[in-house]
Amino acid sequence: METLKVLAIGTSSNRNSINLQLATYAARLIEGASVDVLSAADYEMPLYSDAREAELGSPEPAQRFMQKIAEADAIVISFAEYNGSYTASFKNLFDWASRIDTRVFQRKPTVFLSTSPGGGGAQSVLAQAEQSAKYYGADLVATLSVPKFREQFEPNSGLMRQTALRDELNLAMASLRDAALLHRGQSQHGLGQTDGAGSGRQEGRSKQGVSLC
Repeated sequence: METLKVLAIGTSSNRNSINLQLATYAARLIEGASVDVLSAADYEMPLYSDAREAELGSPEPAQRFMQKIAEADAIVISFAEYNGSYTASFKNLFDWASRIDTRVFQRKPTVFLSTSPGGGGAQSVLAQAEQSAKYYGADLVATLSVPKFREQFEPNSGLMRQTALRDELNLAMASLRDAALLHRGQSQHGLGQTDGAGSGRQEGRSKQGVSLC
């Protein structure tokens, strides 16, 4: 059987972020998977506006980001929370990517995670992401917030200390694996989504993605 390709995404502008660590740890729970790690910090672009889009077209980092998603069988993304919402770096990347295709996640089986140093576990941004997932082409399999990251993880072994959270994360990854295998089988037999995903890339762009305001 061909190896599953899992894309682990951290949304912080910090390349050593705890959310990138969590996404990577979670993705590697899928035994035998090939894990590609992506940090939003590596996809910096000018702040999106319709004027910049008219000037620049689709920047190479946005195209590269969409290609990474296209090549993946499954996605694990962990959201950092800044002031109760998305990080500026990820929001800008997402805005640019949504101009290529509104369904940024491209119908890929996806798990949304979040974590923070404190007890909140970045639940506010996770709730926002979950609420909008269906509008951006995510086949959302599971979500999980992990509070007090540094207390939850053993720094030497890299393992989660709390049994209940560890079990939830293991279950989420098992479900993601199953969904990815099913999705790949359907795609190979031509049974994937046929509702025009990506069909609006050239026409009606002002009706897609970010608002032109």
